[in-house]
Amino acid sequence: MRTSMRLLLPLAAAAVPLALVPAAANAASGSSYQTTLNPLNGSSGSGMATLMLNGDHADITLSWSGLPATFGGGPYPHVQHIHIGAAGACPTRSADQNGDGVVSTTEGAPSYGGIGTTLSLKGDTSPKAGTDLKIAPGGSTLNYHRSITLSSDTVASLRKGTGVIVVHGLDPATLSKKAQNEKSDLVPSLPLAATSPALCGVLTSMPSGGVATGTGSTAGAEDLGLLAGGAALVAVGGAGYALRRRAAVRA
Repeated sequence: MRTSMRLLLPLAAAAVPLALVPAAANAASGSSYQTTLNPLNGSSGSGMATLMLNGDHADITLSWSGLPATFGGGPYPHVQHIHIGAAGACPTRSADQNGDGVVSTTEGAPSYGGIGTTLSLKGDTSPKAGTDLKIAPGGSTLNYHRSITLSSDTVASLRKGTGVIVVHGLDPATLSKKAQNEKSDLVPSLPLAATSPALCGVLTSMPSGGVATGTGSTAGAEDLGLLAGGAALVAVGGAGYALRRRAAVRA
């Protein structure tokens, strides 16, 4: 009996670190962010987005609908970005400083900040591509998925909770007469409607596992690891009890 227990006790000690291996592995995994894209400036659109972050690598899924479909006889180009470095919020109507009824991109900047990453269909994703209409999605609806590398500033803003997705492009017919006659604050060769924000959503960290409430994406996995360790000890203890019972019967 004493020999059997000496064999079982080291197994019980070994069970805990082995059971915690999945939690340790998951601790190195990435974080998840999500947002609902709500309308700005009287836009009739809506959408949602998720972002899976692992280091500086982001896997982005984004969809929206209800935005203007055509512009100048072709699909309406809706430039879209992750804005960073400000309050981490979507602007309210009070941000309209010139009273034209439109919160322009620059008027909204104190809320959502400058461009950190351009969510283009292909090619460049830097702020320099922010108004490149050739690589922007076009039309009234979008189902977007792309894996890209984020700048360190964008990653830091996401971690801080100040990353905001903004989709641009309004229907000129819905704007005030004053706003319809204004030029874009970003690209003066375009009308104000073309680059003004239409949808906005703050990217927030998604909890993992539903029940666990730790930060990041590993709290649920850690709890499962602890439970697995406890289960292993219970199993070993049960084996020891069974051996003692058999020894008592033989005695």
